[in-house]
Amino acid sequence: MIGSPLYLTTSRSNIMFSVCLCACYQTCPKKSHVGVVKCIFVYLHGTINLGLWYLKGYKLNLISYLDVDFTRYKVDRKKN
Repeated sequence: MIGSPLYLTTSRSNIMFSVCLCACYQTCPKKSHVGVVKCIFVYLHGTINLGLWYLKGYKLNLISYLDVDFTRYKVDRKKN
């Protein structure tokens, strides 16, 4: 179930953190992890028209800004 969303993270950067976190638990998932993956699929279905498209042969200068706060993340307490 996590393989397809991992593929989508190249064009849907907004799901990167959630999908990678679920990938950490794919060897022995619990029901709660499967529920989170299903929520990701529901979110993707609702936002099907959003994403990044890259044209072949077109030079692209992409600048992105993120507003992320890992200090409140309770699993490993990463800090910037």
